[in-house]
Amino acid sequence: MNRRPVDQLIASLGLKPHPEGGFYSETWRSPLQVTPSDDRGSRSALTTIYFLLPAGAMSRWHRVQSDEVWIHIEGAPLELLTISADEWQLQRIVLGALASGQQPVHCVPAGWWQAARSIGDYTLVCCAVGPGFSFDDFEMLKDDAQLTAEISARFPEVRSIDG
Repeated sequence: MNRRPVDQLIASLGLKPHPEGGFYSETWRSPLQVTPSDDRGSRSALTTIYFLLPAGAMSRWHRVQSDEVWIHIEGAPLELLTISADEWQLQRIVLGALASGQQPVHCVPAGWWQAARSIGDYTLVCCAVGPGFSFDDFEMLKDDAQLTAEISARFPEVRSIDG
């Protein structure tokens, strides 16, 4: 892998390591506050980040209690995996340029499990979350051993993405 574009993006965008893997920096946090219909309390209406996955890095299985829109910016296509919160269906989305089998934008509904990896040297995306992202609304699959085992048993083909 050519690290030069990755190192340049980390420096120029002020990216730092993300707990799920990869690198990020917040680019917008709306001053407008909204109150979700659940018991989370007030949140920013919308937040956005740059999110960079170099080759070999993975966005490990996690979920957010708000809708999350992934938008491809540059680099290789990204494999985005999702598991619905109630139907236990695995979806594979290839996020990339407008091309056969790829789409530049995809929304992961609130509460769905998600994981991602670059299909090439690196992928830079923007993620927009509404109501806005809070680490209080963020859950890593690896923190629930029973659920990790259940998902691994149902979907053995995705075990390579560390829960």
